[in-house]
Amino acid sequence: MNIYELLIEPFAEFDFMRYALASIVCLALSAAPVGVFLVMRRMSLIGDALSHAVLPGAAIGYMLAGLSMPAMSAGGFAAGMLMALLAGLVSRFTSLKEDANFAAFYLSSLAIGVILVSKNGSSVDLLHLLFGSVLAVDLPALQLIAVSASITITTLAVIYRPLVLESIDPLFLQAVNGKGGLWHILFLVLVVMNLVAGFQALGTLMSVGLMMLPAISARLWAKNMGMLLLLSVLTALACGLGGLLFSYHVEIPSGPAIILWCGAFYLFSVIFGWEGGILPKWLRHKKHLRA
Repeated sequence: MNIYELLIEPFAEFDFMRYALASIVCLALSAAPVGVFLVMRRMSLIGDALSHAVLPGAAIGYMLAGLSMPAMSAGGFAAGMLMALLAGLVSRFTSLKEDANFAAFYLSSLAIGVILVSKNGSSVDLLHLLFGSVLAVDLPALQLIAVSASITITTLAVIYRPLVLESIDPLFLQAVNGKGGLWHILFLVLVVMNLVAGFQALGTLMSVGLMMLPAISARLWAKNMGMLLLLSVLTALACGLGGLLFSYHVEIPSGPAIILWCGAFYLFSVIFGWEGGILPKWLRHKKHLRA
């Protein structure tokens, strides 16, 4: 098999591969930077919780309109925002922290979503909602992903400075009346929007993977915010392309293949990452002992 057959022919021959690649590019450009801010704000598991919260809303949209992308997306977005709002309210009026409430709500949401789809659809429909199929992305789904990516990139550019400041020192932003609560809500909207955009391609369980794994891996290579954002996008793009081609040639599900590539790069980064990997830390420690 030559280079053309391995890397280019699948995209030259098949429309569904081109649609899949375009969706991965859009998701990498928007979801990966959102993941960086989740990591910086120590909200990594909240992203996972919100991805599960999307399921019951998507299931209700499916019950009302079948496999309709607008209906499932609207339902998923509403469910995700509702869970984020409820978790915030419970945290405000009880002694529980926000992450604990997110965990409680996401487990309940996942159970409700699975029951709804199981009672009103087939096991195939349930698997589609849970794990998606990036190779089944059609033009309407691609348009939704592209619109979501455009809104996310534009919004992040507008609120970048206060969002970075709130991530680093929220008390200072609050002291100077920097409207930290507003930026937090806007950020949660972007998180839910990207999870909804990604669930058609990667499923509700896998969509958070392309958001979080490249961002976590990038943190092991860089500390500068600009470099973190750049590395997370490049990692998501490379793993998305590699996962697509791997799933095509080996004939395995595309969503899990993409996340598997992201996971493999994370393990590589854990060992070799220059800003926190095991091997560089050991070498620096050994050099320090010699000095």
